[in-house]
Amino acid sequence: MDHPDTAPAVTERDQEEAVRRELADYYRAGEPPWDTGVTPPELVALVEGHDAPLPGRALELGCGTGTNAVYLARHGWEVVAVDLIDSAIEQAREKAAAAGATVRLLCGDATRLDELDVPGLYDLFFDLSCYCGIPPHRRDAYAAGLTRRAAPGARLLMFGYGPEAFDDPISGVTADELRTRFAGWELLETAPGTNPVPTFWFVLRRNAQEARTDR
Repeated sequence: MDHPDTAPAVTERDQEEAVRRELADYYRAGEPPWDTGVTPPELVALVEGHDAPLPGRALELGCGTGTNAVYLARHGWEVVAVDLIDSAIEQAREKAAAAGATVRLLCGDATRLDELDVPGLYDLFFDLSCYCGIPPHRRDAYAAGLTRRAAPGARLLMFGYGPEAFDDPISGVTADELRTRFAGWELLETAPGTNPVPTFWFVLRRNAQEARTDR
């Protein structure tokens, strides 16, 4: 016997569509909290600090309106940037054109890079609160996609909200989760963010001896 007051089970597809709708709503309102138009000092320190890597190839996951992709390109990096929301990519193209920066911008799913034209290898990955909003069932695919495209010694700089920052059961990220999901990577650093809710900056490095050439 059916019970009309019983809510239907939320499927994995439902979770993915809910994330897409929420992101699109933020951009439609013009108020995505992660897209401030200012490059975070943590990325500046990595790119311009005393032990900064030489510019190479960079892949940004969840690039939004392109602020950080443009910054990387203007500092000598060959940049590919991906975002799920087409209106964000349109704004990023306008921003790159206005800055005279060459950035390859793709609208697509950061957990399905094999469906995009995103060949490796990359020396730097940047993620400003993309991973922490991905439904758990797609996170292994995200990690695998980056791992296949990582040059030996590649670095991943990731900003994420802690699970305590959200009311839902699927969002947020912890250091322990990254250690588990990113096999073949070393978690070099975890630093708290400055937000009023729990946030963190993570730096991971691909182990050179385990890096695979993208085929």
